[in-house]
Amino acid sequence: MEGFEEAEILLVEDSPEDAEITIRGLKRANLGNKVLWLKDGEAALEYLFADGQYAGRPTPRPRVVLLDLKMPKVDGLEVLKQIKADPRTRTIPVVMLTTSTQEGDMLRSYDLGVNSYLVKPVDFKQFSEEITRIGYYWVVMNKVLG
Repeated sequence: MEGFEEAEILLVEDSPEDAEITIRGLKRANLGNKVLWLKDGEAALEYLFADGQYAGRPTPRPRVVLLDLKMPKVDGLEVLKQIKADPRTRTIPVVMLTTSTQEGDMLRSYDLGVNSYLVKPVDFKQFSEEITRIGYYWVVMNKVLG
C-alpha cells in the first residue's frame, strides 16, 4: 500500500524534547533516515500490527523499537507485553528508554521480554551520545531474524 514508510527504527516517545534528542543522535550515526516517531503506545501497536490508522500497511518490521515506559493511552509495558506475546513481532528487539530507575519497572520489563533497559541521561549531550551508540548497535551490529 502506498503512503506508508518502512521504519528501521520505531521510536515510541511522548516527549517531543526526548524524541528530538533521540532523532538527532540517530542522524549523527547516519541512522536517522528510517526512523518513525509515534507519540503513544496505541499508535505503536496499530503500526506494528497493521491495524487502525495503519491498516493495510506493508508488513516489514522495524529492526528495533525504542520504547518509552510512561506514555498516554497505552503505556510501554503493555506495548512490550503485546509485542513479545505475538509470534509475528516477538523477535523484534525492544529497548526500553525511560527516566524510571524504579526496580519494579525494570523487573517487569525484563519479565515481559525487553532486550535492553536504559535510563535516559538528564544531560543533553550524554543522552545524544548514548542514542548514537544504541542506534549503531541495534541497527548495524545486531543480527536480526528476517
